[in-house]
Amino acid sequence: MKKLFSLLFLLCAYANAQSNVELSYYLPQHESYNKTIPTPESVIGHQVGDWHVTHDKLVQYMYALANASDRVTIEDRGTTFEGRPILLLTITSLQNHQNLESIRNAHIAATENNTTDVSNRPIVVYQGFSIHGNEPSGSNASLLAAYHLAASNSSDVKELLDNAVILFDPSFNPDGLQRFAYWANTNKSINLNPDPNDREYDEVWPGGRTNHYWFDMNRDWLPVQLPESRARIASFHKWMPNILTDHHEMGTNSTFFFQPGIPSRTHPLTPKLNQELTKGIGNFHAKALDKIGSLYYTEESFDDFYYGKGSTFPDINGGIGILFEQGSSRGHIQESDNGILTFPFTIRNQLTAALSTLEAAKNMRTEILTYQHNFFKNARNEAAKQNNKAIVFGDSKDAAKTYHLAEILKRHKIKFHEVKQDFTANGKRFKKGYSYIVPKNQKNTRLINAMFEKRTTFQDSLFYDVSAWTFPLAFNVDYAEGVSTSNAGNEVTDLQHKDGNVSGMSNYAYLMEWHEYYTPKVLNKVLKKGLRAKVAMKRFSLNGKDYDYGTIMIPVQNQKYNAKDLNTILNKLAKASHVQIDAVGTGLTQGIDLGSNNFRALEQPKIALIVGEGISSYDAGEIWHLFDTRYNITVTKLDTKSIGRADLSRYNTIIVSNTWGGLSDGNSKKIKSWVQKGGTLIAYRNALKWLKSKELAKLEFKKLDVPAKNISFEQRSNFRGAQVIGGAIFETKIDRSHPINFGYKNDKLAMFRNTTIFMKPNKSSYNNPIQYTSKPLLSGYISKPNLDSIANTVPLQIKRLGRGNVVAFTDNTNFRAFWYGTNKLLMNAIFFREEL
Repeated sequence: MKKLFSLLFLLCAYANAQSNVELSYYLPQHESYNKTIPTPESVIGHQVGDWHVTHDKLVQYMYALANASDRVTIEDRGTTFEGRPILLLTITSLQNHQNLESIRNAHIAATENNTTDVSNRPIVVYQGFSIHGNEPSGSNASLLAAYHLAASNSSDVKELLDNAVILFDPSFNPDGLQRFAYWANTNKSINLNPDPNDREYDEVWPGGRTNHYWFDMNRDWLPVQLPESRARIASFHKWMPNILTDHHEMGTNSTFFFQPGIPSRTHPLTPKLNQELTKGIGNFHAKALDKIGSLYYTEESFDDFYYGKGSTFPDINGGIGILFEQGSSRGHIQESDNGILTFPFTIRNQLTAALSTLEAAKNMRTEILTYQHNFFKNARNEAAKQNNKAIVFGDSKDAAKTYHLAEILKRHKIKFHEVKQDFTANGKRFKKGYSYIVPKNQKNTRLINAMFEKRTTFQDSLFYDVSAWTFPLAFNVDYAEGVSTSNAGNEVTDLQHKDGNVSGMSNYAYLMEWHEYYTPKVLNKVLKKGLRAKVAMKRFSLNGKDYDYGTIMIPVQNQKYNAKDLNTILNKLAKASHVQIDAVGTGLTQGIDLGSNNFRALEQPKIALIVGEGISSYDAGEIWHLFDTRYNITVTKLDTKSIGRADLSRYNTIIVSNTWGGLSDGNSKKIKSWVQKGGTLIAYRNALKWLKSKELAKLEFKKLDVPAKNISFEQRSNFRGAQVIGGAIFETKIDRSHPINFGYKNDKLAMFRNTTIFMKPNKSSYNNPIQYTSKPLLSGYISKPNLDSIANTVPLQIKRLGRGNVVAFTDNTNFRAFWYGTNKLLMNAIFFREEL
């Protein structure tokens, strides 16, 4: 016992000693600093590492630095969902600041011309920190890096700033950083406790990793769906940096990682020289970490495959992305396999890597500038061979969805044109006003390839993230490659939504086809205003127009508003949501008449989304974001710990996204009773196992057993990893007459999948409204055993339970906010729940 107390005493003494570090602990030795430049401590009120810096204090310091130093300017590029500023500092010499626009223009010109002079041109480095808010050593290190660059009197730093423009992003994720800092600081003890069981190291759900809507923002560099991403992508394309760094943290028992990652897991579109330069930069990291005695490793984990990550996105844009991963203290101090890990130690490693990056940039400047120039020169040569070729995409029934794909292209500076006139390619009709053409002969041709390609063969079978992201498949738009640019009209320079309107005044009824992306937004508003609306279960024609399954009919008579006011309301909704609503003067049609029982009355959705412990915050956040930001539909976020005391009768729909272990027996019984009384339960991914185990739905899954034959102990991890579906795209055939598929115009639908839950089809074909084809792989990696297993299975089952129903999706229909193509499946399950 005496020995135990002695050990605890020593640990606490060590912890307290490590928490009281001086500025000199972090900064390079033998440097002098300009005393007129404020230190971080003088502004934020504590030494870096004593507390986790909150975002407001980080902002305060960066503004103080910009006000005090002629090496620093600051730009506010917008706000997060929670209203926090998205800052960017530009750090360089005073002379460069005075000629900054000329420097930028020359830098961009080098990516567009066949010759360039790199002898005196500054290199551009984008340094970004803590895109995951609970990996805070990066943003805390940014205080020190910015101070060092602004205040150092050394000739090395002055030479660096003469030869570099540093775009400095101190917090990639302001909302997440603030959330985690609050947690770590409010659970900090005076006597620091390194026990990993302490509450300080066990965040409450959803944790600080994500942004406001619980997105992993380090997957959004390519889709650009979030405000923080949009700000940094605009800065990226404005400057086209040569190097971009992305500072992260990993498990507490790890040391420090810098790229290159595993060589075989680099995307084939990334030039080999990119990885060689990355390795060259890595030598500077190794030297700097050796100097301070920090352990590290490289080329043993992580990859450079998915271009939606910060460390990979630059690779397809002529730059070099660098990932740093520091073993995390996840608070102020924690025990680890490598000894006591302190927060200041993690900060010092991040600072060291940030400065070694700049040292590499200074020393490899001409080599890296030449690489970028040649990257785009070679890309132009490739593009010239595609001189008259283009990609066309669109949806003749859904202009909004087409618009949003074009919007991503615009954010990435990819040029596209209107369709000159309607034409057919690959059996698909591309309609003017609903389609765009992307010429291949343009600057960003390699980025176009990365966004539109379908890939099914790979060098490696392991992926850190998704293996496919083909954008036209994600958006469920028709597209064709290799079409002639003769079909192109004017270049689109001012992208606008298609105008919505009501065709006229009616005293009888209004009709709205269900194809357009924002029709659920309109329908929700209609029902919320207490208006009656019905859905067509069959097709019909009226006034020379064919109306598809799912057409919404709003009668004029017997509403709470008179005909004139109803028309005004609908006009306002149509314009705001970019949809077409037709006024009709008769109920007599070719097909079902408007008074037919095949028009079914609809009720306003009242939705609860289960959140909290045991639920995937990513999946739940994607659903919350969809309702809140796209469709303006109110959803109650019902915490798992509150289900027992909640009045579930307030809701007609409950959504359970991906779960880890399902819900408790008590919560399961309560939800089951609610469904039996008429509720609709929608479940995703692993929640299907919970449905089955709690007898909420009778589901049958295929069991896949892949024996490990001739697999060594060393190979076991790779063998298991090869059976994972990290994210691929598969073809399904759909029954468009089923309400779950209302609004889709084609009988095939591409679906994203990242589970190995293979659900058997129902014996009755009409109960399989969505089914994988016999050869379903469209893009991405899947092992041969898994591919054989998925064929002809179903991603959806709908089961009755008492007076209610259960809708079971094997995979995420709302993936990362850019999978627009399958969002409507969830909307259909909600609005047409009585008809499923």
